[in-house]
Amino acid sequence: MYWDITKVLPQDDYNLYVELQNGTTGIFDMKPLINTPFFHKLRNADYFKSVTIVLGALTWPNEEDVDPEIVMQSLKVKDDLLVK
Repeated sequence: MYWDITKVLPQDDYNLYVELQNGTTGIFDMKPLINTPFFHKLRNADYFKSVTIVLGALTWPNEEDVDPEIVMQSLKVKDDLLVK
């Protein structure tokens, strides 16, 4: 799909810098999700930083994942992103 995630870089404060297949880049804020039972392990900063991409989705080792369509809908797109 054109909104598949092609790059992810963990940032401070449970944010993820993401690039989508359609060329869109931005910050995805995971804070609203990490307080849910399914994503509670992501509160551990080291575990949070272990994010990868599987089939275009954000994925962690214990199979927690976020659909790229959800990321696209919530992405904070900025022209002057500072990526760490």
